[in-house]
Amino acid sequence: MSASESQSTARCASRTAGAVKIRAFSRSHFKASWLLIGGAWVAACSSPNPNVRARRLPSGGIAVKGPLAGPFETEQELAQNACSIMTHQPGASAGMYGTEYCALGYYSGEGKGYFLSYLSELRSRLDSGRKSCLIPSALDDEAHGDAVVFWAPHTHPHNREFSRVDLKTHLRWLPTRVAEKGTGRTFPKSILLLYREKTGECRVYRYELPSKGVFALRDGAWVPIGRVYDDEGNVEMLDGMGWLP
Repeated sequence: MSASESQSTARCASRTAGAVKIRAFSRSHFKASWLLIGGAWVAACSSPNPNVRARRLPSGGIAVKGPLAGPFETEQELAQNACSIMTHQPGASAGMYGTEYCALGYYSGEGKGYFLSYLSELRSRLDSGRKSCLIPSALDDEAHGDAVVFWAPHTHPHNREFSRVDLKTHLRWLPTRVAEKGTGRTFPKSILLLYREKTGECRVYRYELPSKGVFALRDGAWVPIGRVYDDEGNVEMLDGMGWLP
């Protein structure tokens, strides 16, 4: 059992008398919900999420299995389906006390389309109080050895806008472009933000690393809405554009 799993198991057996808020802890192999028993909130374990298949590498990075979904014919179809799948995961649209999920989006010529990997909830630091998940650094997909990973989608449980941390990712997710072996076709890397409105509408935003452009998926097309103008992740919206249509 890993250190993170041991800590999660310990939490699962704990009690907190007089707690006033329902809290949720999650890891790739653990779920805990809180029940009111005898005047105290008690953590109760539930079965693991089958869509979360991630492991921490000796280097500290994260490897995810694939594919969870696909093939899709276009990038836009991949993005819309990724939003639907990922924002329906437990806690993914739960507001301030929700959970972030990370994944990888990739293309396979042999697989004839675009794919979404399985998901990860793992953070860069276990003691971080900030809602976050670490971008997976490796894909484990034996069926698609020619996979070209170029997207890093992640969910926001309570905010439809990129954070400055999101937009500083170009400083560590290098190179900013990847090429398909054999054809030489290049793919610009992008960070995707997925958010589900209370009305049920799923919104997709893309930050393209080479151009530093920010796009929104609207009516099946990528619409430019802003641009990151410095290395601190500050974004300037284009005239007349915003996070909402």
